[in-house]
Amino acid sequence: MTLSQRHPRLRPAAVLAHRATRRAQWLLGDTDWATYRAPDELPVRLQRHGSLLLRELAGAEMVLQHNKVVNLRIAAPRVDRLVIGPGQTFSFNKVVGNCTRRKGYVEGMRLSDGAAVPGVGGGICQLANLLHWMVLHSPLTVVERSEHSFDPFPDNGRVLPWGVGCSIAYNYVDLVVRNDTATTFQLRTWVGERHLRGELRADRELPVSYSVEAREERFERGDDGLVRRSNEIWRSTVDRRTGDVVATELVRRNRAVVKYAVGV
Repeated sequence: MTLSQRHPRLRPAAVLAHRATRRAQWLLGDTDWATYRAPDELPVRLQRHGSLLLRELAGAEMVLQHNKVVNLRIAAPRVDRLVIGPGQTFSFNKVVGNCTRRKGYVEGMRLSDGAAVPGVGGGICQLANLLHWMVLHSPLTVVERSEHSFDPFPDNGRVLPWGVGCSIAYNYVDLVVRNDTATTFQLRTWVGERHLRGELRADRELPVSYSVEAREERFERGDDGLVRRSNEIWRSTVDRRTGDVVATELVRRNRAVVKYAVGV
């Protein structure tokens, strides 16, 4: 537990300090940040994904779902067509920026301190989730990624494995991805009629493809009465020519408190 978690009154000061440190890294560090958005698509599509915009939730939560779509319509174009060249690094917070009312963001659903609460800019984590999932299907390196400390909703209609999502808070909780290859990549993101859409594109074909799966899924009730969910996220690298699996790696072990009823 951090100092600001033990002493909540210190949290605003801690947030300001983290934000100042991050801005200094952006301005003064030697990282080559990805900022260029190309007018044209790169020729090769490596991965595509769509995530449902609206889930059937109750009353006020449904209003926050619709507001989330408003927020995604503002945030997605900030990322769309962004190029990540060799040696460059992508920062979600640097590219999307601070989600404020002045920029048109409204109150959507945010996950904070173990609860789903209204917050300006709420819902843009869905965009970060989509980006992270596509990046996992590429040789790009995930430098920084934070997950939610709890599992808020059951798996009804879930498409992606639990545990591959991202937590985003401007500007100190981020999704950061580095290109350590000789290939140039491009992100495509847009809001469709029913889905948030994304593509990861490149300037050349890759010799391998990737598959990502969850293993060791389980729910356990602890001595404190809380139910915790855990799993492992594994990635396989497949030779496109032969179809053989040439590498398998453990990406992440996840464990979080469950916030819905589970029969264990």
